[in-house]
Amino acid sequence: MIWNCRDKKIEYGNKTVLMGIVNVTPDSFSDGGSFFDEESAVLHALELIDDGADIIDLGAQSTRPGYNEISPEEEWERLASVLPKIREKTDIPISVDTYFPYVAEKALQNGADIINDVSGIINPKMAEIIKKSGAGWVLMHSSEGSCSEVGEFFRNAEAKCLELGINKNQLCFDMGIGFGKSYEQNLELIANIGEYKLEGYPLLLGVSRKRVIGKSSNQENPKERIFGNIAADTVGILNGADIIRLHDVKNEKQGIKTAEELKKWIK
Repeated sequence: MIWNCRDKKIEYGNKTVLMGIVNVTPDSFSDGGSFFDEESAVLHALELIDDGADIIDLGAQSTRPGYNEISPEEEWERLASVLPKIREKTDIPISVDTYFPYVAEKALQNGADIINDVSGIINPKMAEIIKKSGAGWVLMHSSEGSCSEVGEFFRNAEAKCLELGINKNQLCFDMGIGFGKSYEQNLELIANIGEYKLEGYPLLLGVSRKRVIGKSSNQENPKERIFGNIAADTVGILNGADIIRLHDVKNEKQGIKTAEELKKWIK
């Protein structure tokens, strides 16, 4: 199956798509400040690509619990020099993690292919930008409520986007692990991911270094949660996750490849 992201055609279904994370922030929960300067961010993106990332996901605003929101202008200022430099050096799809239409439009004008939107709403301005650009759009459930509401959000978002004229092949869905959910709800969603998947669309799973992994593995240091990440990603892949968003492509890739091989033998 194909996810259309401007001129990029991302195949999913037969192979797990790896989305490598580059946080251009001073305050992300796991690596805040590590890649805040332009040179470090670009080099890290290229390292992730060498390690096997299929997509680079650039984020310039932390969305960790209790984060301080920055303005669209400041968010774009953090991305403005990094994004074009990465675009110059690679042809792989680039995603920008933002819910601001202003930032999305700027990013798409400067080489981005995908908007990874954690807002949990269908913003008409954002929808128009996505429609005109042909960009991929990741829609994430981020509100509080029962797990059953995740599937309802996906169905409602699909209907609204199609009504607004967006091609269904531009859409991707994300359950929003760690956003507005309890520890138990996060585990339930990961373990039963197939029940929430919307047929005909790629499903993204992002658990890398999150609190649910730390608590379940009894590991306080986010950078040391790799085995917990792999365990959760394996369950996700075996049950229908198409795209895995992760920090450590090099070390997690081995576990993900094994999960893919195991999936072929599920009866």
